[in-house]
Amino acid sequence: MADIDPTPSFGEDRSEGISWNELMKLDSKPVPDILTEESYTFRGSDPIPSERYTSPEFAKLERERMWPYVWQFAAREEELNEPGDYVVYENAGRSYLIVRQDDGSVRAMHNVCLHRGRKLRTEDGSADKFTCPFHAFTWNKDGSFDHAPCQWDFPHLAKKNMDLPDAEVARWAGYIFIREEKGGPSLIEYLDPLPEHFKRWRHEECATVLHVAKEVPANWKVVMEAFMEAWHTIVTHPQLLPFTGDSNAAYRTWGDNINVNLTPFGIMSPHIQEGQGEQWIVDEFIKYNGRSSDNYDTSNPMAVTVPEGKTAREALGDKMRQVYTETTGYDHMEATDAEVLDALVYNVFPNFGPWGGFMPNIVYSWFPGKTPDTCVMDVRILARVKKGDPRPNAAPRKFLTLDQKWTEAPELGILADVFEQDMDNLPYVQEGLQASKNREVQLGNYQEIRIRQFQDTLMKYINGELGGWKDK
Repeated sequence: MADIDPTPSFGEDRSEGISWNELMKLDSKPVPDILTEESYTFRGSDPIPSERYTSPEFAKLERERMWPYVWQFAAREEELNEPGDYVVYENAGRSYLIVRQDDGSVRAMHNVCLHRGRKLRTEDGSADKFTCPFHAFTWNKDGSFDHAPCQWDFPHLAKKNMDLPDAEVARWAGYIFIREEKGGPSLIEYLDPLPEHFKRWRHEECATVLHVAKEVPANWKVVMEAFMEAWHTIVTHPQLLPFTGDSNAAYRTWGDNINVNLTPFGIMSPHIQEGQGEQWIVDEFIKYNGRSSDNYDTSNPMAVTVPEGKTAREALGDKMRQVYTETTGYDHMEATDAEVLDALVYNVFPNFGPWGGFMPNIVYSWFPGKTPDTCVMDVRILARVKKGDPRPNAAPRKFLTLDQKWTEAPELGILADVFEQDMDNLPYVQEGLQASKNREVQLGNYQEIRIRQFQDTLMKYINGELGGWKDK
């Protein structure tokens, strides 16, 4: 391998062919600074110990030292449209009730009866009170204790605080977050600079139109990290190469918590030596578009003919601006090609991955399983609510077990096939990490910088540089 400078110069993308920022200069519309400003810090090239993905002891450290101290995306506003609506949110050994209150606020409380420990609820729903199905201890929807049968037999509880323990709640752009241990940075501080970026894309105007989760036989970090770089497309998703600039992608990181992968669509991968013209790129994009689903898009609006003198990317951008303006009632005519076409895939530490832009947005979440060798991957699609229409209720979540395939959720469209291609790798990555002789994972310096940042932040929590476990 030829010697190269391991540290890309600040302000310079590393890519094959045209770089992301060069592509932005060719966009049909003026591109906002948020899509062109570089943010890269070289973080070293040391290997990652494989034990972080396989060890029960390390998973225990995550549960004790990281998860209680981070902001976790737990629900969307449209899941809690009316007072009493609640979502059961479970992660890392905890169970919570996320509940809409009469004044419109949202509270989060631990979903465990304080009598004998039964979960109060196992499914989402609506209720004014939470009565334990075991012995009928009852709490109000704000978590305050209401009553219990045979209270004469519990005189020792008369002066005890029997309100359900609560968690901290914060809301941003239609997303509801919780933090188990109160204190630390506010949600807006934690998300910086994400709120400034998403101000243009207004996810508060969106609703969940599709929601599928699946248990996967791999560690949650293995699965999540597979969605933090685009260059595996060349071998894992070769059908995407005619219209995906996999190696033209840009990677950015900010602080400890935020990163993004900006992957252009509507251009041919540098790995294709000979293409068949701009119309071919569009036709392949229509055929394999991973965000298409009959659940929210039946008109196939990307079926366009590329005018002479225009690129596939420009033609697709023109069509998408028109379609989104007509279907949503919001003016999209100044949106960039990038914002209506591309994969603007952000991650918020530790496990929240919202896509930016104006198209129906994918939102990823990943959760540890009962062992380090399993996890749950959660996928939503958000679509903009038509201007003037009331906010609809969120689509219910479909859950797929280990034995089921993503393709058993046909509402995902071709996206399910893409995920299944990832499944051809991820269980064997987990098996390989368990069997590894040198117990090391190697990372690229640029295209895998998001993984490096994530791992660095994770270890700050494990070692006590972030979070508050050392103070307990």
